[in-house]
This record gives sequence, structure tokens and C-alpha cells, in this order.
Amino acid sequence: MKINKIRFIEPGDRPYKPTPLNLFTYDRYIRTPSHGLMTLATIANEEVDDTLMYSESISRIPIDDIIDADIIFLSIFTFAATRGYKLAKFLKKHSKAIIVLGGLHASMNYKEAVKYCDYVMTGEGDETILQFIKALKNNKPLDFPGLAYIRNKELVYTGNPTPPENIDTIPNRYLVYNYHKMAAWHYTIWPQVHASRGCPHNCDYCAVVRHFGHKVRTRTPANVVADIEEAILFHQPPIFKRLMNFLWITDDNFFANRSWAIEVLTLMIHSDIICKYKTKFSIQARYEVGFDDEILDLLKKAGFAEVAMGIEFIEDESFKSYHKKSTKEEIIDAIKNIQKHGINVRGLFIMGSDNQTKGAGKRLAEFVDKYHIKGVLIQSMYFVPGTPVYDANKDNLLHENWSKYRGHVVHYPKNMSPYEMQLETIDASRRVYSLKNTIKALLTYSFFDKALYLGEAFWQMSVRSDLKKELVNLPRTMKGE
Repeated sequence: MKINKIRFIEPGDRPYKPTPLNLFTYDRYIRTPSHGLMTLATIANEEVDDTLMYSESISRIPIDDIIDADIIFLSIFTFAATRGYKLAKFLKKHSKAIIVLGGLHASMNYKEAVKYCDYVMTGEGDETILQFIKALKNNKPLDFPGLAYIRNKELVYTGNPTPPENIDTIPNRYLVYNYHKMAAWHYTIWPQVHASRGCPHNCDYCAVVRHFGHKVRTRTPANVVADIEEAILFHQPPIFKRLMNFLWITDDNFFANRSWAIEVLTLMIHSDIICKYKTKFSIQARYEVGFDDEILDLLKKAGFAEVAMGIEFIEDESFKSYHKKSTKEEIIDAIKNIQKHGINVRGLFIMGSDNQTKGAGKRLAEFVDKYHIKGVLIQSMYFVPGTPVYDANKDNLLHENWSKYRGHVVHYPKNMSPYEMQLETIDASRRVYSLKNTIKALLTYSFFDKALYLGEAFWQMSVRSDLKKELVNLPRTMKGE
């Protein structure tokens, strides 16, 4: 078969639309496009020149340029699955293209995803995607690992592919339609780089380890820094530099390979571009990094303004219940030592554990205030199909409307109703970003921290608005009542 045109689509659970809100509110109608899908588009572009990616994070999709493609790849995370299925169904009806679904949700839930497409590509795709394109080009059997499809009304699954060891592809961001134009004028779009994959831990609610595996695989340090430098330059306006350059390294466990992390940080310290653009960084991490003074010193020298710590819970019972190897005391000690090195801590929290009781939102906000945590992400328990927490709670789920699986309460908690748990999440956000705390931030924070705080305050207002609207649909009684 001739393959002359390939299109990639990143569905948005709330697709992009032009609005003044996009100038100061992230993740409502605008967000940074997927680094992973850009990487696959870059790899596919090696084989097919006419390759382009559309992301509903930053633009509407021009259907006229999609329907005459030979292959259309759509990548979905759980909260975007509903939108992804809708697009795939539309494209199957109106296009002759081969429709392929991939991404974390499709990989872990391929039996569902295959109903909406011609093929599901499971796993990471770095190697499978070229195998797939070449097999179609040369009319070869699609019998290699990493595919699911229907043949003669029967599901065919070829098994998981071996995770790629070479992940040094630097994504060509110019392959994403409208990205450069949008990035230049929107501070709500910031550069992102993903430097490693996999995690050695086994938290019940985490989909990362189920998708990427326990083995940590890393890009070469020079390749990571080259990607960082390209991302910084790509996001610059055409005439002048950004007032504030901020890049997020999106790895879930950057420090799992300590010697590699030290190499990357050392190269960052000596990067002329990072220095020229005075770039500051954020990075996700487990609490253990808070006890590594050498790493913390390097983070400070490399320009890291904050560590986004996966705290998750503030109850030791919850850590044990979900196989998270940490304690509240260890978390507190780690926070204090990170701050001692002049680095802020952002808290990533989960509401809805079986151990939480009424007042959990207030207790979380008090914890944030007491330990001077700057910035939070507060979400209800994630139930991604294929994770232990999903399997254990199938009978407690309210529904499988995947568009709500983005921080909303979607299950029956043990000690309160879904309605009450949603109120706890709203209360925690309201308290953390109260008028009092906003005034304090404006009077005492640095310019950079002020900008981050205000951006997050607008974002949290948007989140609370969505949570409040959903209250009417949530049961006010506990399961069985």
C-alpha cells in the first residue's frame, strides 16, 4: 500500500478554543502538547515526509487535512479517551485512512479501544511505529508484538513489545501545527522535556510503572540537555526573549538513576543557552531526593526553582494501603531539607483514599500552610484501567465516563459519600489559594514565585468551577445506604 501522508492527533478532553482565558489559565482550553506523541511523529517523519501532528491542546483540528491521510494515529490518556473515541469513530466513517489508537489508556485497555479503530498500538511505540508503517508499505503481515485488532470478528493481540532501550529521539516541535506561534505568545504554554522512562516502585494507583515497566531507561545526558536547549529556543517570541523562561522536566522519577541524574544536572549547569535565557526548572520527584544534599546542591546550581513532590497523602495508613513506601515524618523532613537548599516544594496530593475522613481537605490545607509548600495539585483518586487500584475498586466506581477521570470523584470512598469527598477537594483548593494567601504571595514572594502563584490561582479557580458543576451528579449517600 502507498503511504504518502500521515497525521497524528492528540485529542483534548476539553478541546482548544480561542478565549482571553488562555493568556492566564492553564489546562482549561490550552496546555502544552504531548512530548511523547511529538516524539512518535518525529520518528514517523523519517519514513514519510508528509507527516504532521495536530494537538487539541493548542488548536482546532482542520478536518480537511486529516481525512485524506493514509494513516491517522491518535494517542489517548484516560481522561481524553472519550474524546479520542469520538474522533476515531468520525474518522473511520469519513476517511479511508487506517485509524490507529495508542497511548497509555489504549495500551492498557486495548480490548475497549479496538472497537473504535483499525489497530491499537500498545506499548511505547518508538520502534513499533516504523515496523507498522513499513509493514503496510510492503504488504507484510502485521504479526509483530505491540498490536491489537479485529479479524473475522475475533480479537487478535500480538503481545506487548519489548520496551525500547534507545530513547534518544529529540522531538521536532515544528511538526505540531500552530505550536510555535502559540508558544511565542502564551505563557500558559511552557517547554517540557521527558528524559527517562520507568519506575522501580509499585504504588497501586500509578499507571506509569504498568505502562513503562519497572526498569528505568534513560536518554543520554547530552541528548537530554540538547532537547532542553531546543525547547527553550522554540518557545521564544520572534523579536524578544520571554520575560520568564520556565521548563518542566516531566519524568515521574528523574532521580531513580542517581549517577545519570548527576551527569544531566552537571551538563545543565554548563549550558550556555540555559544560562543566557536564565531558565528556571520544575521537576517531579519522590521524597527521597530531599535527603540527597549533593543532588539538591546541583538542582539549585542548575536553576531548579522547585521540586514537585509526589506527597500523595498525609496519613501513614494511606501510604500503607496503596503500597507507597513513605511516611508522613519522612515527607516532612524531606520538605524541610529541600527548602533549606533554597528550592521550593510543590505538593502533589490525592484525595479519596479509604483512610481519609471528613475534614481531610482542611487538614491538607493546614499541612500545606504549616510546611510552606508553594503550589499544589489536588486530585481525587485516579482509577486507570490496568492498575491495581482500578481492579480493586471496580465495584465501587460510579461510572466509566473517562472524561471525568481527571481529578473528579468517580468512586464511593469508604468513609464519606462521593459528594462529600468532592467538597473536601474543593475546600482544600479554596483554603490553599485563599484571599489571605494570595495577598501574602503578592507581598512577600519573588517576581518568579508571584507569577507562578497567580497562574496557579487562576487554574485552581477553573478546577473548582468544574468540581462544583459536577456536584449535582454525585451521590450524597455512602455505598449501600
